[in-house]
Amino acid sequence: MQKHIGSTIIIDEPFEWSDDSSLEVFANAIESEEAESSTARSRAKRKVVNRNRWTTSERLHRDYFCEEPKYDDDFFEDRYRMPKRLFLKIVQDLESRYTYFQDSYDARLAKSFTPIKKCTSAIRQLATGNPPDEYDEYLEMAGRTSRECFQIFCDAIVDTYKTEYLRKPTTHDLHRLFEAHEERHHLPGMIGSLDCTHLVWKMCPMEWRGQYKRGDHEYPTIMLEATASQDLWIWHAFFGPPGALNDINVLQQSPLFLPEHMGTAPYVPFSVNGRTYRRGYYLVDGIYLTWSTFVKAYKYPTNEKEKIFKTAQKAARKDIERAFGVLKGKWHIIDRPFRQRSLGTIRNLVYACVILHNMIIQDSGRAICPVHIGDPVVRPSSHQDALPEIQDEETHFRLRYDLTEHLAGLNLPHL
Repeated sequence: MQKHIGSTIIIDEPFEWSDDSSLEVFANAIESEEAESSTARSRAKRKVVNRNRWTTSERLHRDYFCEEPKYDDDFFEDRYRMPKRLFLKIVQDLESRYTYFQDSYDARLAKSFTPIKKCTSAIRQLATGNPPDEYDEYLEMAGRTSRECFQIFCDAIVDTYKTEYLRKPTTHDLHRLFEAHEERHHLPGMIGSLDCTHLVWKMCPMEWRGQYKRGDHEYPTIMLEATASQDLWIWHAFFGPPGALNDINVLQQSPLFLPEHMGTAPYVPFSVNGRTYRRGYYLVDGIYLTWSTFVKAYKYPTNEKEKIFKTAQKAARKDIERAFGVLKGKWHIIDRPFRQRSLGTIRNLVYACVILHNMIIQDSGRAICPVHIGDPVVRPSSHQDALPEIQDEETHFRLRYDLTEHLAGLNLPHL
C-alpha cells in the first residue's frame, strides 16, 4: 500500500523481484566474465603435447630401414624421391659435419630426434610441399621443430655439396659435354640449353609486390635461370631476380659468364664446318640476344637447310624444359606457392632442390660427367676483351651458318 505524505510516497509492502529480474542478468554477466578470463588464461598457457620420440623412431626404422622393412625400395624411392643408399649417404655426411644432426640429449635428459628422422622430415617437406606439421602424427614432431629441421637441412645441403653439384663445367666436363651432345643432337660445341622459369611466391611482402608481380601471372614470382645438358644435369642455377623482369634482364644480372670475364674459364675450342671457335655455346629461344655464345633457331627459315636446323635446334633445346619439369615434378615445394617470407630461405631451398636433383642423376648412372675433375687454380684477373667477344653478333651468325651446313651435310633421316 502506498501513502502520500506531502510529495513523498511511502511503500508499506516490500518490493518483489520478477522472474526475469536484473539480478539474474548480473549473475550471468559475472559468470561470462569468469569464463572469458579462464579461457584467456588457458590460451596464454602453453599446451604441452606428450610426443613419444622413441616409439616413432622404432616405427620409422621398421617401416624403411631394417633388414626386412615393411615398405620395399620402390616405396622408399617414391616417398623419399631418391634411392635408400643415397639418402643414407646424405644422413651420414650431415651427421659427421654438423652437431645438429648428431644424437644428443635435451635439458630433461630426453634423447633428441635421430638424424634419420630429421632428414626424413625435411625430405618429405621438399617432396610434397606440405606444411611443416603435416607429419606430426607419424613422426611425432611439432611444426616448429619440423620447420627448424627443414631450414637447417637446406642450409647444410648447400654448404656441403655446392662445390661439386653446383660447379661450373671444367675442362674435363666440357670435353665430355661436347662429345655427348654431338653424338645425341649432332651439334658440335654445344654446352647445354639456357632458359628461365617463374616460381610463385604467394607470401611476398606487400611492399615488394610491384617488382615481383607481372601482368601474366596471378601471384608474385621469382625467376630461376638455369642451364641443363642432355642428361638433365643443371650446370648453372641463378635464383632471386624479381618476376617482373624478362629473360634478358635476368641474364644481365646473372653470373653465367663471370668466369670468362675474370679469366678463370677453361679454354676448350671446337671446330665445325672447317672453322674453329674459342668457346662453346648454349641453345636459347628467340628472346635472347645475338651473342657468340648463343645459338637461336631461324625465325623464318627460307630453305630446306634452315628448316632442318630449326627442327634440330628446337628438339635439342627441350633439354632445359625437361629439366625444369623433372625438378618441379620431383620436388613439389618449388612447384607450389612458397609460404616462406624470407628470400634468403627460399634461395637456399631452391638450390638444395637443384643439388639433390643432380645427386640423383649421378647416383642413377645417367650423368655425362659423373666424376668431378677440377682444373688448376687460376688467379682471377679482369679480361676486358672477353665481353666484346661474347657479345659479337658476327660470330653468332657465322656459327649458326656453320652449324646449319654441318647438319645439312649429315643427311639425317629424322630431320
